[in-house]
Amino acid sequence: MPPVPGPPEVDWDVVRLHVVTGKGGTGKTTVAGALALALAAGGHRVLVLEVEGRQGLAQLFDTPPLPYEERRVAVVPDGGEVFALAVDAEEALLEYLDLFYHLGRAGRVLKKIGAVDFATTVAPGLRDVLLTGKAYEAVGKRKAGRRTYDSVVLDAPPTGRITRFLNVNTEVAGLARVGPIRNQADSIMSLLGSPRTAVHLVTLLEEMPTQETADAVAELTEAKLSIGAVVVNMVRRPQLRPAELVAAGKGKLDRGDVAAGLEAAGLPADERTVASLLAEAAHLAERVALEKRERRRLVELDRPTCELPWLSGGMDAGGLHELAGELRRFMGHPDAITRTGTP
Repeated sequence: MPPVPGPPEVDWDVVRLHVVTGKGGTGKTTVAGALALALAAGGHRVLVLEVEGRQGLAQLFDTPPLPYEERRVAVVPDGGEVFALAVDAEEALLEYLDLFYHLGRAGRVLKKIGAVDFATTVAPGLRDVLLTGKAYEAVGKRKAGRRTYDSVVLDAPPTGRITRFLNVNTEVAGLARVGPIRNQADSIMSLLGSPRTAVHLVTLLEEMPTQETADAVAELTEAKLSIGAVVVNMVRRPQLRPAELVAAGKGKLDRGDVAAGLEAAGLPADERTVASLLAEAAHLAERVALEKRERRRLVELDRPTCELPWLSGGMDAGGLHELAGELRRFMGHPDAITRTGTP
């Protein structure tokens, strides 16, 4: 019998635009930042963009709020650099009006009277063209004949909106059938629908995030958008061995062994403490069983999957680089990223 093929791989050497999405609370901004660091290894220049106005990247990289311009936020030991940009739809529209319609100062007047805000609010399709357009421009940006950035990472909207956000051709169909807006949307879709783009989905081993991930995979596939990896974030390793987990789930852990362990550690071994630990062990066994079920559901999506550890110390520069090292190994590069630098 021939071997069963595994899930398709992500061609990391071909992909230029990495779109990161996930249900709220899964840590997609953290994963986007860690992925940018991982891609920067080897002396590369990477731009990571956010489009939701939350300044999540500034918080992640511990920098002042990002302006509407590219700013270096991190370096890696071998000379790689990460730049960040917070994309503002109003500013992007003003750029667009100046580029295609040469409005110049007149565009600023439109902003003063609220026309720019009105346009980006009542026409979400236009807003998405503007936001994805900045990623499109960054991928193609050149200086002295060379690419400005080797990779671009887009911290995108959540999974519930990702297909609509990326499927800009459909969204602008009612706005413009010809002209610069339509041409811009067509150009963006030529990138988003090509092998140069991959949509990575961040999830947790919990029911709702897993279901949203499965729904997003189905929607993205139907829209013919390229799906990259599934990143399972904040994975906690069981503190009990498999046999102990089974016993804990059945309420059959030996109370005497638990008490003896507490005494050996110099801790109180009274009945109340032992009972609390046994209850916690039963809860852990239940959680591990649920995580196994969700992991099986993710395997059925048939996508390359990376698991990132839960960091007990919280998220700081060291933790971000630890996640970047895990992603780097997942991408097929054993060299880890171990320290940060200041811009």
